[in-house]
Amino acid sequence: MNFWEYLESRHQQLLTDAYQHASVVFQCMVVATVLGVLIGIVTYRSEWAGNLATTVTATLLTVPALAMIGLLIPIVGLGVAPTVIALTLYGLLPIVRNAIVGLRGVDPALVDAATGIGMSRLSRLVRVELPLAWPPILTGIRVSTQMLMGIAAIAAFASGPGLGNLIFRGIASLGSKNALNQVLAGTLGIVVLALLFDAAYVLIGRLTISRGIRAGA
Repeated sequence: MNFWEYLESRHQQLLTDAYQHASVVFQCMVVATVLGVLIGIVTYRSEWAGNLATTVTATLLTVPALAMIGLLIPIVGLGVAPTVIALTLYGLLPIVRNAIVGLRGVDPALVDAATGIGMSRLSRLVRVELPLAWPPILTGIRVSTQMLMGIAAIAAFASGPGLGNLIFRGIASLGSKNALNQVLAGTLGIVVLALLFDAAYVLIGRLTISRGIRAGA
């Protein structure tokens, strides 16, 4: 059968795999965003701490995905657990780095003004610094999401969820009539999901970043 016939005959399974792929990436991005921003908040005031945080998360990103998942399997087993841990670790670098850059880029005069009107350090952080640092943080989230969309396909190696299962099955059965269709369907599905997520982030940016900040960026 041709590719379109394959899509029509397997659309239910394809939708299920796409949902699982999107779900695991979304959940890992939520965790990575919380952890990444917290790390940025803790380290951005110190040059050495910020450099250490960036170096450690960058080092994690250099570990090949198959190796990372392979190392996690003896510890947490197969399935969702190694996928979630690996994707969360891989998603940290752009968020941590951009959070540090964004927080350090806040105009000190604005922070001093907030201090002058009696704001506590926590109030300054929540009401002044984080909103001003949000554009670069959101950019880091977008970059991480695009990376994780592709890396999540490797999760099929550990019986993880998502469209990677289609790609692996297709590669394992090269020469069969639907092998190429499986690889193509899985690959295109990941590309479409990545574009949809990125469009969602563009919308979030328009809704959460004021025109003044966008104009000054």
